[in-house]
Amino acid sequence: ETYAQAKDAAEALVVEYEVLPATAALGEAHDASALVHDEVEHNLIFDWELGDKAAVDAAMASAAHVTRIDLVNNRLVPNAMEPRAAIGSYDSGLDQFTCYVTSQNPHVHRLVMSAFIQIAPEHKLRVIGPDVGGGFGSKIFIYGEECVVTWASKKVGGRPVKWVAERSESFLSDAHGRDHISHAELAIDAEGNTTALRVNTKANIGAYMSTFSSCVPTYLYGTLLAGQYKTPAIYCDVQAYYTNTAPVDAYRGAGRPEASFLLETLYEQAAKEIGKDPAEFRRQNFIPKDAFPYQTPVALIYDVGDYATTLDRALELADYAGFKARKAEAEKRGMRRGIGISCYIEACGIAPSAVVGSLGAGVGLWESAKVRFSHTGKVQVMTGTHSHGQGHETTFSQLVADKLGIPYEDIEVIHGDTEKTPVGMGTYGSRS
Repeated sequence: ETYAQAKDAAEALVVEYEVLPATAALGEAHDASALVHDEVEHNLIFDWELGDKAAVDAAMASAAHVTRIDLVNNRLVPNAMEPRAAIGSYDSGLDQFTCYVTSQNPHVHRLVMSAFIQIAPEHKLRVIGPDVGGGFGSKIFIYGEECVVTWASKKVGGRPVKWVAERSESFLSDAHGRDHISHAELAIDAEGNTTALRVNTKANIGAYMSTFSSCVPTYLYGTLLAGQYKTPAIYCDVQAYYTNTAPVDAYRGAGRPEASFLLETLYEQAAKEIGKDPAEFRRQNFIPKDAFPYQTPVALIYDVGDYATTLDRALELADYAGFKARKAEAEKRGMRRGIGISCYIEACGIAPSAVVGSLGAGVGLWESAKVRFSHTGKVQVMTGTHSHGQGHETTFSQLVADKLGIPYEDIEVIHGDTEKTPVGMGTYGSRS
């Protein structure tokens, strides 16, 4: 009846484990003697390519200089302020289930629980994602616990069944992020212009495929390897592997931070090797302001940009010109002083587009909203997205108030309830 009793009961269980060969790291994933899944011949899930390999190979062969780096983008745990939690309840009179869950996308939760887990038909299953204390990508995935408590509520006569993850449990069970090992090469001509980029990345997917586990190290990563630079030829090869670890899914930026970390580390190293100032080397290879709209070699089209101006402003604010003097002064006091530069472009608002379709997206990625007017002049805004720290209630109310010319206080934003809101894909990847 109580949490403490349940913990005591769990401690009374005696489990006998059969120790099997395990694969915990990418370096071990090639070992056929430690298969994660017996029904497949190896741990390699897929080998994905993007770009023009022949053009990159030719540019590398003719380059005046090639910079090479090896990078580890370590695995991490999201660790939101509020841990994952779920409450399941069953109404025998209506024959209807309700699941309260810390979700970034309640409508997708209902779809998976209905169509795949088959707890109940969609019209008999209501999913509510109330105010959620942070998501960061880890609450996109549909976990087993919310399915179990919803199913169990009927088994215990309609009583609510609640589960809340402990912090240590979250470290082990929540979807992790990143976990890449990459080798990258940048070809440079005699004038300091980059001519080609070649990237080979091995991605640790964990023991099972997850919601976005296949597209984070591919579409959301490879398409951003152009960065802000006018590199004519790019080729990316990604191998994803199973390991005996927690599944990896989307985490904060999902693909873009991995691409930016690799690209900026590579450009920094290249500038040092050819004896150029890191800021000026980047500026020289920026896409010019008058080149937009710009088609990158990795599928995306950039609509507009002025990267040199933003770099100039950053250098001004950091007093980049005075850094050498500050460094020399610090050295006199036995101190070390450093300065770093990072330039990146962000992909956000994943939505229907020609490029998403061309890359093989199997879902629409659309979103929906509804505005309802009451007889007393009040307004309700119902949206399929979900607010877990983004402040939709404020932003959407401001937009509607400005458009309709009504007081902000007269607007109510409703989200996170599959029975009250139109179907939507949820909030993640800077999309609302």
